[in-house]
Amino acid sequence: MSYARFGMSLVGVVGVVAVTLAAATIWLLLSNPVTVANAVTEQDVTPVVRELAAILLQALRGLLQYL
Repeated sequence: MSYARFGMSLVGVVGVVAVTLAAATIWLLLSNPVTVANAVTEQDVTPVVRELAAILLQALRGLLQYL
């Protein structure tokens, strides 16, 4: 495998992860704005990261149940 193909594959994987994380963040902002607002005012990202992980885990469970 050439470096160009490997680089394009790596860019593709990073892009998919970034889009997934961005979509989960937007979903969290729309579905649970109080958690996001509290995290911003307290300058603590722990609740936001915890909620993002829960959303991604729930999506993964749904995908695995579908398969």
